[in-house]
This record gives sequence, structure tokens and C-alpha cells, in this order.
Amino acid sequence: MMNFKTLASAAVLLALPSLGLAQEADVTPPNEEIGFIFTTFMFLVAGFLVFWMAAGFAMLEAGLVRSKNVTMQLTKNIALFSLAAIAYYVVGYNLMYPGDAWTMDGVIGAFKLAVLEPVGLAEATPDLTYASVGSDFFFQLMFCATTASIVSGTLAERIKLWPFLIFVILLTAFIYPIQASWKWGGGFLAPGIDGQVDFQDFAGSTVVHSVGGWAALAGALLLGPRLGKYKDGRTVPFMGSNLPLATLGTFILWLGWFGFNGGSQLYMDTAGNVADISRIFANTNTAAAGGAIAALLLTQILYKKVDLTMVLNGALAGLVSITAEPLTPTLGVATLIGAVGGVIVVFAVPFLDKLKIDDVVGAIPVHLFAGIWGTIAVVFTNDAATIGQQLYSIVVVGVFVFAVSFAIWFILKMTMGIRVGEEEEITGLDMAELGMEAYPEFTKG
Repeated sequence: MMNFKTLASAAVLLALPSLGLAQEADVTPPNEEIGFIFTTFMFLVAGFLVFWMAAGFAMLEAGLVRSKNVTMQLTKNIALFSLAAIAYYVVGYNLMYPGDAWTMDGVIGAFKLAVLEPVGLAEATPDLTYASVGSDFFFQLMFCATTASIVSGTLAERIKLWPFLIFVILLTAFIYPIQASWKWGGGFLAPGIDGQVDFQDFAGSTVVHSVGGWAALAGALLLGPRLGKYKDGRTVPFMGSNLPLATLGTFILWLGWFGFNGGSQLYMDTAGNVADISRIFANTNTAAAGGAIAALLLTQILYKKVDLTMVLNGALAGLVSITAEPLTPTLGVATLIGAVGGVIVVFAVPFLDKLKIDDVVGAIPVHLFAGIWGTIAVVFTNDAATIGQQLYSIVVVGVFVFAVSFAIWFILKMTMGIRVGEEEEITGLDMAELGMEAYPEFTKG
């Protein structure tokens, strides 16, 4: 009898002809499908990079709040992402991308559920010049959820959980998609049929980041500062619970931003598009570095010591600043654009404190102020942008988002209250609202 080794060798020899035939077979998809496949793949990869930013926001916020409020921030971040996913599916996606089905032409999209292609594209006629609906929905959802994450950090340590989550639903289902449709959905801020110059916002310095900033500002004004934050005309610093976590969160956000900006190229079907994506990655990275270095140097000059939290936010401000146009700048110009964002943060944080606007993590300077700067900076490198159109669009989006957000926060405040009681705030939201602590070993034997 042949042993096992002999039998195995015979089986391999018998299989060789069929293996050769498989290698020789033409398994290349038709040319018209190649772009569809690669762009779809890009959206999926970029989408899960942007999804990873949710972890970045959670870690950043967990590190910058006090230990008695960490569990609340983690709860808010997992809940807001989950709610955004459902709200965007139920109404947000088609409000943002209505196609020809506008409820109010160029202003309000369609109120209907998002629908994916059939399994395996059976009996479907997809647009092979673009990407799958599923990949586009997945990618765009991540931007929507990011907007809600921005609001969370500003209002930390004193806001009730459920009013916040109600606001998140309205933000992700209606506010964000409606204004985003004006630019990205073919609305009145998009190119006109007469070829007029349109609003330039490549990946959303205004459409995403300033929207989160305006919504956070409206909430902060109605919510008021934390107890003891401002005393006798001075600002009392509240130190974060875990700076290693905050630093980790910043690096995660930095990583996710490559998907945020790179995926916004929207096509990966030609050598030119792939080269542009590479250029976007490089510019995104150097803008973050510029923002961090500017904050590093400026805090040393102003305070005689480097402030790590400012450096972290400086990097994020650099990222926000380059988001409106990460393709056209040179590496040097991208670095400068990011550096200006870092400078803005260093001056804007104490400016808000002078106004007694309590922003726990610095989200308003990073996402609103740097978002405005980045949108204006487009005119320096992109000939399709004009300063008038950029400013007009910033104002239109800002007025809409702030006014609607303020109205919603005001209604929530009048009906169910948005702020925890004084005793609950002193105790900490972890125990008062959730009954559990992130670091129980520090308070219990």
C-alpha cells in the first residue's frame, strides 16, 4: 500500500493541470466595471478610517474631562454614533442626496429611507461610472456621525444624557443633511447651470466641522459654564483625567483624517485620481504637523511652558483647516494653513473663557474657528473659489445651523431641562446619571 506522502504527491500532480487552467483563465472584470470596483473599495476603506475617528473622539474626550465624568462621555459617544447610523438611514441620506426628488428645489431633499442595491446587483443597472450605493451611504454616514461627536465634548460635565441624545437625532437626521445637500447634494450652494463659481469645500471644513461647532456653541450658551469654572473674573483650570488617553485620541483622529480627506476625492478610477489621493494624504499630514508645531512654539512663548492640550488641539485645528482644500496646496502652503489653525486655537481658547463660554475640550476653536479659516484659505490655492462666495456660504450655513440648534436646545431646556442639578454636577455625571464609574479603584477600597 502507498503511504500518505505518496498519495499526497499524486494528488498534487493531478491538480496541477487544473491549477494552470485557472491561472490562464480571464478573470479580469470588464473595463467599465474596474472604476466602479476601485472607487467602491476606496469608499469602504476610507469609511472605516473615518469610523475609527469615533474612537478618537471618545478617547480625546475621556482624557480631557475629569475622572468623575469619563463614563458619561464614553456612553454619549457610543450612543451618538448608533443613533446617527439609524437617523441617517431613516431620513438623513436622501435629504442630503435627493437626486431629482427635492421636496423644495435646491433647499430640502427627499423624506424617505435609504435603499441599497439588490444582492449581487441582481436585475440592477448600477452607475458603473461611480460606486455602489452601499459604499457611498457607509462613507457619508461617517461624516454625519463626526458632526455629532464634535458637540459632545463642548457640553461635557454638566449636560443630561437624554436631552443631548434627542438633539443628536435631530442634528443627524435633519440639520446636518439639509445644509450638506446645499453643497454636496446639488443644492443652491453647488455649481449652477450657468457655470457660476460655486462654494468650495472639498471635505467639509464648513459642511461638517463648523456645523458641529455652531451646534456646540448654541448649546454652550444655553447650558452655561461648569460650576466653579469662572470665579472673581478669572478662569479656574479643570485638569483632564488622562492625558495619555487624550493623546491617543488625537493620533486616532489624525489617522482617520486620511480617510476623511482622501475619500473625498470621490473617485479612484484613474491614475490621476490615485495620484491626487496620495497628494491629499501628504497635505493632510503636514497640515496637522504645522498646527501642532505652531501651538507647541506659541504656548512656550506665551506661557513659558508647553501646553500639551493646546498642542493636541493645534494638530486637530491643522487638520480641520486643510479639510476645505487638501488637494491644491503645495506641502509648504498646507503646512502654513495648518499652522494658522494651531495659532487660532491658542488664542481662541482663552478668548472663549473671557466670554465665559465653557468649552471643555476646545471643540469650538478647533472645529468652528479653524473651520472658518480653512474655508477662507481655499481662495489662496484654488482658482475656482472666490472670497465672496466662500464668506457667503460660511454665513448661510452658520446662520441656519446656529439658529435651528439654538431653537432646539431652547425647547429642550424649557420642556425637560438640559442641565443636571448642582449636586449631581459636583458628584459627577458618572454616578449621578449612570450609577457607574470609569475608575472605581480610585474612590473605593
